[in-house]
Amino acid sequence: MKILANDGLDRSGVEALTQKGFDVITTNIPQEFLADFINEHRIRTLLVRSATTVRKELIDACPTLEIIGRGGVGMDNIDVDYARSKNIHVINTPAASSESVAELVFAHLFSGVRFLHDSNRKMPLVGDTNFSQLKKSYERGIELRGKTIGIIGMGRIGQEVAKIALGLGMRVIAADSNVGRASIKLTFYNNQFINVDIETEPLDGVLQHADFITLHVPSQENGYVIGEREIALMKDGAAIINCSRGGVIDEEALVSALDAGKISFAGLDVFANEPVPAKNILSHPKISLTPHTGASTLEAQDRIGLSLAAQICSILQIQ
Repeated sequence: MKILANDGLDRSGVEALTQKGFDVITTNIPQEFLADFINEHRIRTLLVRSATTVRKELIDACPTLEIIGRGGVGMDNIDVDYARSKNIHVINTPAASSESVAELVFAHLFSGVRFLHDSNRKMPLVGDTNFSQLKKSYERGIELRGKTIGIIGMGRIGQEVAKIALGLGMRVIAADSNVGRASIKLTFYNNQFINVDIETEPLDGVLQHADFITLHVPSQENGYVIGEREIALMKDGAAIINCSRGGVIDEEALVSALDAGKISFAGLDVFANEPVPAKNILSHPKISLTPHTGASTLEAQDRIGLSLAAQICSILQIQ
């Protein structure tokens, strides 16, 4: 069987599939030529990340497809229901990158509370001439310990965020219309552990009481999760982190709140207009930025590859 990993696949995944007799192709085929390539090479399994889209037109044009796999959590770029209606298996790796995304949330939080995103821009430019002035500019940093983090979305990633926050000594509150209580198991290096139950509450209450808001929600078809109304409810000087989906925050409202001082800083890994984020977002001195790399760690890529390989072998009943 031929497998096309059009957005790449970690070596561990390629090796696991090759050992089972699969021919794994990792050449990136441009979207406009994808259907022709799949048909010419009789590709039966198509693996993608976020760059390649698998819509109805592609599915209809490629009768050889039996499995469509997404290396990651969200499957917004795949017409999942339609594919399944055509008896095509659709798989993803929801647990493989949770820890990686959660750690990036805190990379942005630490950057924001200690002004690293701004000082790393300015130190190379004027660090040798305005050192004392820069030191004064960044001397009002704060600690995360003892602060309240509000997690919107208590799925796998939200719960991993909660684990790190609890370990840092933060108070954790959460909102999720689908989860009433999350049981968080904190496991330590010596195999000791503790369990912490977190009861979710209405979104408005979380917004009003949190020092930091982090989003872990799917894409929204109607409206924003965080817009002008929600920002107005937040504490003055609170911060927002979004490592979930672009478009769940009203970016214009966010910029206005940053400019007015209502929001102290933001950390963004995803954007409304990927892969061309708005200039006023990219240049804003109060925003810590990463180019959609939440799941992009070596460990996560390894887990993603192995998870996809295991699921493909299970579907095809290959031992």
